[in-house]
Amino acid sequence: MTHTISLRPVLAEGRPVGIELALKRVMDVILSALLLLSLSPLLVLVALMVKMTSRGPIFHTCHWIGHEGRPFKGWKFRTMVENADAMEAQLSSQNEMVGPAFKITNDPRVTPVGRVLRRYSIDELPQLWNVLRGDLSLVGPRAPQAHEYARFTDFQRQKLAVRPGITCLWQVTGRHRINDYDRWVELDLEYIRSWSLWLDIKILARTALVVVQGTGV
Repeated sequence: MTHTISLRPVLAEGRPVGIELALKRVMDVILSALLLLSLSPLLVLVALMVKMTSRGPIFHTCHWIGHEGRPFKGWKFRTMVENADAMEAQLSSQNEMVGPAFKITNDPRVTPVGRVLRRYSIDELPQLWNVLRGDLSLVGPRAPQAHEYARFTDFQRQKLAVRPGITCLWQVTGRHRINDYDRWVELDLEYIRSWSLWLDIKILARTALVVVQGTGV
């Protein structure tokens, strides 16, 4: 872990990436807008299902940390019971993750509808609005929550060298099997070092396959 990355895009041995980064943003805007429009009936249906099957708001508000430590607010469809955040401390002994993140394979806070939404990553769809706004990219390291970022090491902060994304390398390379946050960061840094527009396209294609197969978490 001696290789370090400053909080600026250091990509593929310093090759020029300005045009590719501009095209990445264009791709983000076009695809997120098209997906929001085409999936709008599904978004309305999911919102009704969440509201009608459990108490609480339709959306879960996320306080994330983005590129170079910039905070921003995002949303997911709520997949847990209303008081899920308050229950996290009670479940801390069951945490399977080494590092600042929290993960339980069969989290008792997840609602029946929430399990389906998570399996097919439907709960992530509201983040397309964050992509359109420029807070997120379609592909990039996952944004940490503010309380997770507060516990980051210098090594872990390196993942914020680029704009975070909805999907990333670790999600399509065995996310169920990764329980060490540093391993997640290693995959994020691998993505940053080898980034290209073609890599993003391949990750999006593999993500689509994961969603169709229902192997989300």
